[in-house]
Amino acid sequence: MQTKMDKRDRARLLRERLAEAMAQAGLNQSALARAVGVDRSTVSQILTRDETRLPNAQVIGECATTLRVSADWLLGLTERPERPGDLIGAGLTMTAAPRTSVDEQIYTWHREAAGFKIRHVPATLPDMLKTREMLRWEYAGHFSRTPDQAIGAVEDRLAWMRATESDYEIAFPVHELESFARGEGYYRGLAPEIRRDQLDWFAHLYDQIYPTLRIFLFDARLVFSGPLTVFGPRMAAIYMGHHYIVFREGERVRTLIQHFDRLVREAVTDAREFPDAVARLRAEIG
Repeated sequence: MQTKMDKRDRARLLRERLAEAMAQAGLNQSALARAVGVDRSTVSQILTRDETRLPNAQVIGECATTLRVSADWLLGLTERPERPGDLIGAGLTMTAAPRTSVDEQIYTWHREAAGFKIRHVPATLPDMLKTREMLRWEYAGHFSRTPDQAIGAVEDRLAWMRATESDYEIAFPVHELESFARGEGYYRGLAPEIRRDQLDWFAHLYDQIYPTLRIFLFDARLVFSGPLTVFGPRMAAIYMGHHYIVFREGERVRTLIQHFDRLVREAVTDAREFPDAVARLRAEIG
């Protein structure tokens, strides 16, 4: 339920948002008045600091149309400036997804979320926690990205995570880690020494970065998740293979946060127990 706003506060918000939209559009009071079809004094009156009267719906609607913003946003009824038709496009987009973390777009999303908690469900093991030899094996046959490019991108991402104030939570199925340790499924043919070194690297990094980095393992028979990343409260991206489906609308992002938080609640291996799980699997390899 929306809180009732005092008329003076709504007039102040209208004044501030109208001025902001005019600046974004590069229009002064005279230009806006001509486009809307009113006297310049009408626009000037709206922007007057002590003015508490609100203009009629026709004027507000024409201002919103001219400035390509939502009338609801001008009046403080929503925090999104896009018009209803544009809001769908702004709230849901599809972005190309290169195979590796080399993609600058992913890095940009991480930087935008600096200071917020980042929640991540990887497609396999978390890229930024992989060893160089693991990445060389994984990307050896990739036609558009070399292993060295993947290694450089992963090391940049790890350095960013060490330096940022963001908390990083990762959740993935326990069977993914077990399959890796035993060289099964996707990891068939991966040399035991690479698997040993990777598990040792997990333990080393976790000891250094925890609790800023927290890893949870869930049972995929009880809960399921596709690969996704939630960048604080602002954006979420679902990985589809060749594309990301990107959500920026608040309610959709909150839904994916709730989904991730359920993975954490249902985890069979808590973040504090992750090193023990790694140690047990490392012992199996010998």
